[in-house]
Amino acid sequence: MGIHLIVNGADYDVDVEPDAPLLWVIRDELGLTGTKYGCGVAACGACTVHVNGKAMRSCSVPVGSVSGAPITTIEGLAANRSLSPVQQAWIDHQIPQCGYCQSGMIMAVSAFLATNPHPTDEQLAATVTNICRCGTYSRIRAAVHSLAAGKPAGAP
Repeated sequence: MGIHLIVNGADYDVDVEPDAPLLWVIRDELGLTGTKYGCGVAACGACTVHVNGKAMRSCSVPVGSVSGAPITTIEGLAANRSLSPVQQAWIDHQIPQCGYCQSGMIMAVSAFLATNPHPTDEQLAATVTNICRCGTYSRIRAAVHSLAAGKPAGAP
């Protein structure tokens, strides 16, 4: 069955079943492997993408339910060959250790900051529920607060 997708601003027509998980269509059909498989049950967040600007865990989203909706993956977050502010903050604050969860974490934080540019730690913890096995949560909080304050890493 043909499904029309708009991913990172590009149009794709894919011949997949409408109940196929969006994650596997993004990775296997479109070749965009920045979105990671973690748990397969929407618990960990490694597969987070934006659909209509909202963070969604793509392992549990049937591709047919997002036909025609704008989808952004980690590959599409940067613009004009420049990293997004969240991606740059990840580098500035040296957040990744193993890095596996980071694309999903960056996508979740990006969507969250778009609707709440000055979050508290409590709001961040309640909304961005992605799991990082390395435990870099304190660095993530520091990066988010630096973005909220408009300060680069290391600035007073």
